[in-house]
Amino acid sequence: MNFFINALAGLAAGILSAWGIGGGSLLMVYMTGFAGIAQVLAQGINLLYFLPVSAGGLYSHMKNGLVDKKAAAAAICAGIVCAAAAALIANALDLAVLRRLFGIFLIFIGLHELFAKERRH
Repeated sequence: MNFFINALAGLAAGILSAWGIGGGSLLMVYMTGFAGIAQVLAQGINLLYFLPVSAGGLYSHMKNGLVDKKAAAAAICAGIVCAAAAALIANALDLAVLRRLFGIFLIFIGLHELFAKERRH
């Protein structure tokens, strides 16, 4: 039964990711808050989850000509460096501090999404 619930949570996060909602963040909340997985382990699982989801999105966007390859190259390089630095910092932090920081981050992003003015293209 536990496997079924975990698979259902992963499926829901995948669907939400496809809609652009940020299913990975919701998956983190599920894993740490409901499945009892340590936050550092949940972050690693979330990074592995992100790989196939992002590959599918990248394929779709490239097929439709929506990827600026020059900007993508710069973002990839910066992302690799920042992800490595953030992983080192996360491993050095106390778990309670890491949870509080992640909670503050989620609240900030949620408030931003609620109150940000819609951008016009």
